[in-house]
Amino acid sequence: MNGSASDYLLSPRLNKGTAFTRQERAELGLEGLLPDAVTDVDMQMDRLRAQMSRIATPLEKYIYLSELQDRNERLFFSLLASQIPELMPIVYTPTVGEACQRFDGIFRRPKGLYLSLRHRGHLRKLLENWPHSDVRIIVVTDGERILGLGDLGAGGMGIPVGKLALYTACAGVSPALCLPIVLDVGTNNETLLADPLYLGLRRIRISGAEYLEFVDEFVDAVQEVFPTCCIQFEDFSKRNAVPLLERYRDRCCCFNDDVQGTAAVALAGLLGATQVIGGGFEQHKFLFLGAGSAGTGIADLICARLRREGFSETEARERCWLVNSRGLVTHETTGLESFQSRYAHQHAPVLTLLEAIQQLRPTALIGVAAVPGAFDRPVIEAMAAMNQRPIIFPLANPVSKSECTPQQAIDWSEGRAIVSSGSPFPPITYSGKTWTASQGNNVYIFPAVGLAVLATNPERIPDEAFLCAAEALAAQVSAQDFSNNAVYPPIGRIRASSIEVAIAVAQFFFDQSLARVPRPTDLRSFILQHVWNPAYSATR
Repeated sequence: MNGSASDYLLSPRLNKGTAFTRQERAELGLEGLLPDAVTDVDMQMDRLRAQMSRIATPLEKYIYLSELQDRNERLFFSLLASQIPELMPIVYTPTVGEACQRFDGIFRRPKGLYLSLRHRGHLRKLLENWPHSDVRIIVVTDGERILGLGDLGAGGMGIPVGKLALYTACAGVSPALCLPIVLDVGTNNETLLADPLYLGLRRIRISGAEYLEFVDEFVDAVQEVFPTCCIQFEDFSKRNAVPLLERYRDRCCCFNDDVQGTAAVALAGLLGATQVIGGGFEQHKFLFLGAGSAGTGIADLICARLRREGFSETEARERCWLVNSRGLVTHETTGLESFQSRYAHQHAPVLTLLEAIQQLRPTALIGVAAVPGAFDRPVIEAMAAMNQRPIIFPLANPVSKSECTPQQAIDWSEGRAIVSSGSPFPPITYSGKTWTASQGNNVYIFPAVGLAVLATNPERIPDEAFLCAAEALAAQVSAQDFSNNAVYPPIGRIRASSIEVAIAVAQFFFDQSLARVPRPTDLRSFILQHVWNPAYSATR
């Protein structure tokens, strides 16, 4: 046997707790170090559920589950996978937002790597400090735009940790292959800088050339230390998200979940809504509240789908309109980034969202500006007045930033709206019927893409991969789902839907000659071979 008894009890990857068999206890020197009873994983999960039922708040449950992950990784993922609908809001949105805000006060055991400006010039060495040499998925943030909560500095680590937990729970990516990272380049949050408990670098954020040099060093170091690794950029600010994606997308295997993942899940929901309404996707006009990276990312993928249906680039873009804080984005709007200006159309000035709806007559309204309450009653009623089945997608995170609640969209549209939110909400009740509120959660996309990347090791990830992912996800919505006003498959089926999306994306990588592994004869079996199972294995 390798390792001491304490190794098996203290390592989260080795520990089984009371599930160690009597033979294993004897062989590993664990006799007397555990209570006498030997329990299987189901009994352990029953005990955990009983304990969690006595915990009062979501944040306390988050802390409890985080500590479970630190002591018994397989048990943590067995529990999470068994209750994804119930536990995903705890380990990720919305609770992770509060956890990031209170990061310094609830900090227990470090997870991942903190790459600080203090170590610039030595980031490769810091990556080599990670105890696992085969890293295939990195989720990285600089903490500047955490959900809709703003600059949380080093406290943003909760986002990569939570995302990677969902990679494992929803698509079976082995946690041993995952690495969460924070690029600590300072913070402009004055409250954090004044807080004696703040754990990050105490200085104002760097920007410009200095910032790019630091991110360049990080990306180059990843390629050297983990050459088969994919980098997922997460919760970077609007001014950095798209430029960083453009900077690195052809230099390494990477993607930005806020741009491409959000776009894919939104497009899948829109395709589902089209199925509910009937008629072709090409018949719709899309109005976005929010002209940032998320909104333009969704618009770009909508245009890719429309081009596939025969539209020219110009014709496709004319189907997508943006509203920002100054009103409708037009040729006259100043200060636009290049990724925004392609959706600046010729039109007279329009100052409000309601006026834009009345003049443009969109069929779909998509919120990505994190302006709470922006989809008020007059807005929803205007959409309902011109559409028999208006599509209303308030996609902002967290719940406190949502443009409206699904219940409000249903009530104000007299039950006719097709709604998908970005945050989880309670079931909707209208006219004596109750149904689950659809949530356009990126978890339908990024874990599946990660599984496809893990299996195929592609050179890069083009936008078309996310179009394939969106279409594959939309194909998983059943007639029964549509009858329940759902535009996504139930979250309880996410492991199955993730496999299908991963297969479609892997197929794309092989078809485009991007994969760096031989093409298998049976793609489904090939993908399933890369799915990690949290069940306990025999200890040898």
